[in-house]
Amino acid sequence: MTAHSRKWIVATGLTGALMAVTLGGTTASAAPASGPAEGGSTGIVDSTSASGFTMSTATGVEVTVAETPATKTVGSSAAAVRAGASVLVLGTVDSATITPSRVVVQRHGDGGVAAAEAAGVIPFQQGTPSPAKSVGRIPDYTEGEGTIISGVTADKAVKAAQTVVPGGVNDRVVQLDDGEYEVHNISVNWPHHVFVDQDFKVVGYE
Repeated sequence: MTAHSRKWIVATGLTGALMAVTLGGTTASAAPASGPAEGGSTGIVDSTSASGFTMSTATGVEVTVAETPATKTVGSSAAAVRAGASVLVLGTVDSATITPSRVVVQRHGDGGVAAAEAAGVIPFQQGTPSPAKSVGRIPDYTEGEGTIISGVTADKAVKAAQTVVPGGVNDRVVQLDDGEYEVHNISVNWPHHVFVDQDFKVVGYE
């Protein structure tokens, strides 16, 4: 069974079901909390319909993308969003459904498979604990600290995280006291926190 054929692997034992994302807006909440916040995910389109499409991430998480008239397609025409296309989706998440504000077509992309393998992303498996390990520079961070952000800044942080550590779903972006960002990652066993500096470069993950 390939990663793209596995369906509906949802990390209920981690931080809850898949979250969704919206673009635009400004700083929202003073602390991470469950509920919609900006984020995104990368994957390969499985099928399309009049209302949107489904895609599978590099670790086999299937996400339903419910497009609206406001959804913008970037990198190609909307017609390029078809089965087999690699896409980055940014929008508002409700459980395993993303209502996107942007769909970025990644020409010649692989849905994040190579990057996820290089980063050592561990797919979610029920009953398997997350390993206590880290890569790169990890700031002095306690989950629950920082300010949830939105808008262009959040999009840039998510894009950076999804470029280096795809495979899961980023369900929020938190700005830390030092100005850097923690991009929260769900639906995988590891990593759950991706740290991005002020130049939008991934500096570490755990």
